[in-house]
Amino acid sequence: MTDPDCDAATWVKASRVGPLATHIDAFAARLGGEGYTSTTVRDKCELVAKLSAWLYRRNLSRDALDEGHLNQFHADRRRQGHVRRGEVATGQQLLRYLRDLGCVRSLPPGPDPTPLDNLTRDFGRHLSSERGLSPATLGNYLPVVRRFLTERFDGKPMQFDELRPIDIQRFVVRHAQTGSRRSAQLMITALRSFLRFLRQRGAISMDLAGAVSGIADWRLSHLPKSIPPEQVERMLVSCDRSVPVGERDYAILLLLARLGLRAGEVVALTLDDLDWERGEILVRGKGQRLVRLPLPTDVGAALVDYLRHARPRGSIRRVFIRMRAPLRGLAGPSAIDCVVCRALKRAGLNPSFKGAHLLRHSLATDLLRRGASLTEIGQLLRHSQPTTTQIYAKVDIAALRTLGLAWPGAAS
Repeated sequence: MTDPDCDAATWVKASRVGPLATHIDAFAARLGGEGYTSTTVRDKCELVAKLSAWLYRRNLSRDALDEGHLNQFHADRRRQGHVRRGEVATGQQLLRYLRDLGCVRSLPPGPDPTPLDNLTRDFGRHLSSERGLSPATLGNYLPVVRRFLTERFDGKPMQFDELRPIDIQRFVVRHAQTGSRRSAQLMITALRSFLRFLRQRGAISMDLAGAVSGIADWRLSHLPKSIPPEQVERMLVSCDRSVPVGERDYAILLLLARLGLRAGEVVALTLDDLDWERGEILVRGKGQRLVRLPLPTDVGAALVDYLRHARPRGSIRRVFIRMRAPLRGLAGPSAIDCVVCRALKRAGLNPSFKGAHLLRHSLATDLLRRGASLTEIGQLLRHSQPTTTQIYAKVDIAALRTLGLAWPGAAS
């Protein structure tokens, strides 16, 4: 009986004609290094061979390959009824690979940056270099600034001396009504920071930052959202550790539940941050602060099991990576939130808040009820201000009852 895999491989070898033929082996090696299975690599290389033959029949060189010719190639295949899922993505992968090698022309430069582009770029550099803010924070601030300037000047030259407090107040009122209180607060913080930046550059003379009204948000006005320890354990047990993704998610949940790490801190962990000799973990926290925390035994064991048996092999230094090709680090904090949401669903839990911070709050609440001080909790959670930890005092109801006054007229 003929082996279909051998037939396909033989066809690819025999059909290597055209300007891309010499790149197929190296492209296959790149795909293998990114974690694609041998079957997927074979399918992708078969498509590249067909693209190479298509270019050859049209007397097109390798240098001529671009998005336009790729679209024509895919259109021809669709007309012939040969199109398969993922072919467009494979073509884009190949084009990026050839451009990385310098074999194919790079994309033509985009239009020259506008004054708005230059200003937001300068503001982003200011936030990064002078204030030490993270790329995630820049990703929150810069869209707010662009939206404000676009709406205020409406494509006209930006005359900052025309800005008045009423312009800022109208923008805040208009957009604060369409989002959450948290997003409104972020918008105000971004505008204040930008207006201080303009004044520092001499673009405005008035202190317009002081004209940005705040959003009412009384400190300690709510209870931290948490779940009891037994429900945390149900989440951990729900992970199917017989499969690689279960091993990975179990290790992630333990880091959240035992050390109270933030989602972004878990994403940022690298293999170099794990100090096995000292039993410590280096955490890259808010404000680019680096903190060493002791590695609990169960967390260390889960990490070892994941790294030895479940984590795909590759050159990526991130601890937690995708389990399917292309192999790379998790996209961001939202990926950790998804891990928590899936665990809650498996465990049959439905709290009002389902993000990664749920386990951070749950850890602090449990420690307080077991007798830990607010100072100790603040140190574990790496709060920069003691006042941040004060919210957890509200969950110790037994202690708060001793401070409450008797209701007037009640029996003593």
